[in-house]
Amino acid sequence: MGVAAAITFGIVALAELADTSALATLVLGTRFPARWVLLGVSAAMALHVGLAIAAGSLVALLPDRPLEAIVAVTFLVGAVLLLREDDDDDELTVKETPRTRWSVIATSFGVTMLSEFADPTQIVIVTLAARYDDPLAVGVGAVLALWAVSALAVYGGARLRGLVPVRWVTRVAAAILVVLAAISAISAILG
Repeated sequence: MGVAAAITFGIVALAELADTSALATLVLGTRFPARWVLLGVSAAMALHVGLAIAAGSLVALLPDRPLEAIVAVTFLVGAVLLLREDDDDDELTVKETPRTRWSVIATSFGVTMLSEFADPTQIVIVTLAARYDDPLAVGVGAVLALWAVSALAVYGGARLRGLVPVRWVTRVAAAILVVLAAISAISAILG
């Protein structure tokens, strides 16, 4: 369980650092009380991980060689989506100002839910759940990674963006996905 959870944590954290939802969380965290933003974002992330694990578990029912081929293609798609999304994240704003803590939580939950659907990070989680036969470990690693990045975005996002360019985080995450795609493709070919 530990290896799958650690690998998932590392890959998902890197992918999420350069993601739309992390930027949305950063924006929300600059406008509203951090604890309420983090509560809404965390709930949405947990729901998304559950959906991704369920989808990945279904994909894992395929025979080994076709599964490896699908995993390779999915990793490549995730890398391409990360790189394409790289320039789209620059101008994200939140227009409506919630007035109560529940409206901040609901707004944070809603913004995160919308930004995570068909997101590269979610595709990565589906792929990892299909690759490793341990959905619990992948789920724990993914949720912890998403919550950690969300906490960084809420509490220290502005400083982090100043230290590490998002473009480089995106490129590193995409490169890791390409390597994983190559490993899966070799495994599919060699059987």
